[in-house]
Amino acid sequence: MPKTEKEHRQDIVEVGKLVYQKGWVAANDGNISVRLDQHRVLCTCTGISKGMMTPDDLIVCDLDGNKLEGSRERTSEIAMHLTIYQTRPDIAAVVHAHPPVATGFAVAGRPLTLALLPEVIIGLGSVPLADYGLPGTSALTERMLPFIPQYDAILMRNHGLVCYGEDVYKTYFKMETVEHFARITLVAELLGGPKALPKQEVDKLIGSRERYGIKSRAGMEPGRPIAAEDVEGCKRISVTREELIELLDEALRAHGVLT
Repeated sequence: MPKTEKEHRQDIVEVGKLVYQKGWVAANDGNISVRLDQHRVLCTCTGISKGMMTPDDLIVCDLDGNKLEGSRERTSEIAMHLTIYQTRPDIAAVVHAHPPVATGFAVAGRPLTLALLPEVIIGLGSVPLADYGLPGTSALTERMLPFIPQYDAILMRNHGLVCYGEDVYKTYFKMETVEHFARITLVAELLGGPKALPKQEVDKLIGSRERYGIKSRAGMEPGRPIAAEDVEGCKRISVTREELIELLDEALRAHGVLT
C-alpha cells in the first residue's frame, strides 16, 4: 500500500540521520525530498542539520517550488529536486549530500565511470560529472539536465553528489553505493591504477539487470581485453646487452639525464 504523508515524513527524518551519521554532510548541508503525488513534494527546509530534524520541520511544495505547507523555509536547492521530478516521472525521491570521497572525485573533475565492480555495474552504472553551476541557481540544473534521463546519480563539480530513485531508502542506498565505489576506486588509484572489466563481462552484467529487477539505464566504461590474437601477433624482440645499454643511454640523453 502507498505510504501516508506521516510515514514519508518519518522516512526523511530517518534518512537525514543516516546521512549525518555517515559524515556525508556537515552543519546544515544537504537536502532530501519525496514526491507525494503528481502535484506535491515533501522536502527538507533550509538552516537545519539533517541529523536533528523532526517530521514537523519538513515542508510541502508544488512542482513549481511554491511552499504549500510548513512553518520553515524551503531548501535553497529545491529547483534541483524539482528538475529531476519533472524530467523523470519514475522518480519518487531525491537525496543530495557531500560524501567526502565521491565529492573529492567531483572536486578533482573525475567522474566514476569505470566498470570495476559487478555490484555497481548491475545496480547503478556510471556516475557522470556535471560541470559547475552556482548552487541554488538555474546554472546548476542546466548543467545536470543532459545526465538526468540516463543516470540515477550525478557528481556535481566542486559541489557534491545527487542521487534519485523509487523511494527515499533506495535513493539513500544508491548514495551509499557511490561513496563505497569512490573509496575503492581511490584505493585502486593508490595501488597503481584501477583495471576495468572487459566489455564482454560488462555486457553480461548489464544483461542480468532484468533478472535482479534493476531498472538502471546507465552503462559503464569497460577495459580492453587481452585477446589471443594480440599475444600471438606480437613479435619477440631480441636485443643484446650492449644494444640495450645503448638504447637506455639514448633515452637518458633525450631527457637530459646524460650529456
